[in-house]
Amino acid sequence: MNPIKLIGIVLIAAGALGLVYGGFSYPAETTALKLGTMELKVQETKTVNVPLILSAAGIVVGAALLMFGRST
Repeated sequence: MNPIKLIGIVLIAAGALGLVYGGFSYPAETTALKLGTMELKVQETKTVNVPLILSAAGIVVGAALLMFGRST
C-alpha cells in the first residue's frame, strides 16, 4: 500500500470521527494563583469543536486520494 492511499484512509477515518463526535476535549492545567514559592493550579477541560464542513472535506479529499492516487 502506498503512502497516498494510507493518507486517504486516515483522512476518511478522521472525517468520519469528526462527523460522529463533532469535537474533542482535553485537560489543561493553569496556574490560578502564585504567592512566592506557592502555586495554586487548576485543571480545566478545554473543548475543541470540529466544523462540519472540515469533516466532510476530509472525507471527500480522502476518497479522492483513494480513487485517483498513484497506483504504484
